[in-house]
Amino acid sequence: MSQGATDIDLVIEARWVVPVEPHGVVLEQHAVAVEDGRIKAILPIAQARTAYAPRERVELAEHALIPGLVNSHTHNPMTLLRGLADDLPLMTWLQQHIWPAEAKVMGPEFVRDGIELAVAEMLRGGTTCANENYFFPDVIGATYRRLGFRAVVGLPVIEFPTAWAKSQDEYFERAGEVHDGFRGDGLVATAFAPHAPYTVSDESFERIRILADQLDIPVHLHLHETAHEVEEEKKKSGLRPFQRLQKLGLVNDRLIAVHMTQLTDGEISACAEAGVSVVHCPESNLKLASGFCPAEKLRRAGVNVAIGTDGCASNNDLDMIGELRTAALLAKAVACDAAAFDAAYALRAATLNGARAIGLEDRIGSIEPGKQADLAAVRLDDIETQPLFHLASQLAYAAGRHQVTDVWIAGRRKLAARELIDMDSTAILAKALAWRERIAAFS
Repeated sequence: MSQGATDIDLVIEARWVVPVEPHGVVLEQHAVAVEDGRIKAILPIAQARTAYAPRERVELAEHALIPGLVNSHTHNPMTLLRGLADDLPLMTWLQQHIWPAEAKVMGPEFVRDGIELAVAEMLRGGTTCANENYFFPDVIGATYRRLGFRAVVGLPVIEFPTAWAKSQDEYFERAGEVHDGFRGDGLVATAFAPHAPYTVSDESFERIRILADQLDIPVHLHLHETAHEVEEEKKKSGLRPFQRLQKLGLVNDRLIAVHMTQLTDGEISACAEAGVSVVHCPESNLKLASGFCPAEKLRRAGVNVAIGTDGCASNNDLDMIGELRTAALLAKAVACDAAAFDAAYALRAATLNGARAIGLEDRIGSIEPGKQADLAAVRLDDIETQPLFHLASQLAYAAGRHQVTDVWIAGRRKLAARELIDMDSTAILAKALAWRERIAAFS
């Protein structure tokens, strides 16, 4: 360290730094300098030791430092329903099992405890941001804020009464209150979260379109998840669900369209032209036999493709490293092309593309100066990831979430050598067990 070195909060030295932008680049023996929660510089370790006098230095001799993973679609309170109703088709699973169970337990305590369990799981898997879609968004946002986890919190809209709201007007009134409560927050942002075309009216969609424009927030919904959904909408309105949203003016660059397993070439082109982001949830779609998102066709058309896990009731985990692997493998099979959705693109879909989908690409998703220091370290000297020839391939096709050792959000360490910081694992597990007993008693 030279005499004229600049004081700085943190320097992380890593065997490899994978910035994601520029695409496909791997920097060997590099360091990331962090000040006030933001990335100040990425430079060779030797230069960093000369240039900076960090208050904390972290040496990751056998690790890849990647941007924190972005889970672009999830229902995280549903961690407490993990494994409740498996091996069932979507509508049977939803209408006969999940909705009845939620009706009995949904409330602020259920939501808070489910989010805590989810955050612990996500941090241990390298995820630093979630695009959330569930009820009681006020509690969801407050819990994420308290735990120092980054999230976009969905403002739910659905056409039937729930514990959150009893009428259309109340859904919108409460949405406005929650949005105002998190306006300008450093970690928590908001998006409209109408459930799906089959549960939301034209009138509600029209209100959402106007308000989303006024508030400058995304619209996050399930769309073309199953062939049944598409056929039912055609019987009802004469339109495919995507066409209905086009007619209502919602197909634009604010739209986060989740699942999209049933698409025509014309709809893919329309998504590209309008700037729609598609969130691919391969494991949930496979488990519910919903269909296959044409992820490679979307990518080739220029559509921003992100990755999400969906909720733990239909996945059954929040493992984004596993999800990006499944996304890459499934895309190859669907496209009949072994070169489709390559390893570097899969990592991009799980990071920068996710950030772009939720409107945070200027803050997170890549390791670039000026961005928030949301970072994850993956140790690659384990038996399962040796020998190492190509780093992106190893991350996509061999690494597991158990190899994530350290995580930072806005420069604050949240996981250190696999240990959660500022979270009581014993208490979280005890709450999960208590909910298991309560839910099992009536299911």
